[in-house]
Amino acid sequence: MLVGQIPSSVIIHKIRPRIWMSSMVVVWAGLTMASAACKTYAQLCTVRFLMGLAEASTYAGSIYIMGSCKSNEIAKRTAMFTVAGQVGKMFAGAMMAAIHESMEGHAGLEGWQWVFLIDGIITLPVAVFGFFFFPDVPEYTDASYLSDKERQLALDRLPPKKEDGHDIQAWSLVKRVMGHPLLYVCCVFSVLGAALQSYVVQGLMLLYLKYRKDIDGFTQSEVNTLPIPTHAVGIIAELSVSFFMDRYNRRMSLGFLLCLIQIICSIILLVPGTSVAGNLTALYLSASAYGINPLLYGWSSNILARTADDAARSVTLASMAASDGLLWTFWGIVMFPADHAPYWRNGYIGMLCVSAAMVGWLFVVRWSYVSDLVASDLTCICLLQSVNNKPSTA
Repeated sequence: MLVGQIPSSVIIHKIRPRIWMSSMVVVWAGLTMASAACKTYAQLCTVRFLMGLAEASTYAGSIYIMGSCKSNEIAKRTAMFTVAGQVGKMFAGAMMAAIHESMEGHAGLEGWQWVFLIDGIITLPVAVFGFFFFPDVPEYTDASYLSDKERQLALDRLPPKKEDGHDIQAWSLVKRVMGHPLLYVCCVFSVLGAALQSYVVQGLMLLYLKYRKDIDGFTQSEVNTLPIPTHAVGIIAELSVSFFMDRYNRRMSLGFLLCLIQIICSIILLVPGTSVAGNLTALYLSASAYGINPLLYGWSSNILARTADDAARSVTLASMAASDGLLWTFWGIVMFPADHAPYWRNGYIGMLCVSAAMVGWLFVVRWSYVSDLVASDLTCICLLQSVNNKPSTA
């Protein structure tokens, strides 16, 4: 998935996102079903690698498309997208368990094979829906459900774009992306935002409950179901942050609040004598860290949109997503190893450091936002002047 992020973000400037991203969903569905036929570990690894390449187009590509919306709507749209993922996680485990149990032995296949087959089959309608209804970007959308007036309105709400804004010539694009400080500001912002969600992403509550199962008499059902409300906490946090961000433009305050909650949770967890109820409460509250996602991608999309360079924006967003993935290749193993349950002292201290670093980095992002706002105003003036100075063809 890491390997495919940036190439996919370039391809969508040659092939319409509606076609490319929907095609990748079809490929992903096919590979998922192919997983049921794998006989060896090497075969499964190969299929999973190809699935990652296909999957790479979805997240960053969708964030890029949503970045073409009106600036005070981006956070809400980002939250709706990420919340859909939270809802999926809440039901996926139960659905897969039910398929595995009820389909075991049908047609000579094992339950796990049916899980892959059905997962791929139910994904195909999503791809078909995307081919017909995914809107692309306002500049060239041909969505049948939008009238000419609505398409023009979508264009009018956007800032002027550079003429080479979709130029993907290699050297030009590399210079425009890597030569701009926003790449580094946004990628560090993304890494810190991902690390801030460590408690829920690493599944600490599940590991904690597994360890305490025999000690405190938790049933296996309770071990499996008690972590589910963390997704509900995350959904509430994401929707709340996106609403206040778009409505009141309080990005810094929201970021500080999310970091403060993580600091409080980390202090509670760091105290060795904290009760089971105290640990569970802190782990539930820590799921509010999911609220960083609309702030992270909503704010970054707002800043990047002002550069008037869509190709650079899509590559930067893909780089942010790739940075997240790169972090998870080692962060959980180093900071939250499963055999350290139920107490991850290094992880808790690390989270205090991450929260403090995020507070400091919010000032850097705000500086980028303000300075880029001034630069974008100058860019808009220049672009408008160039349009007005073009000779009339009438």
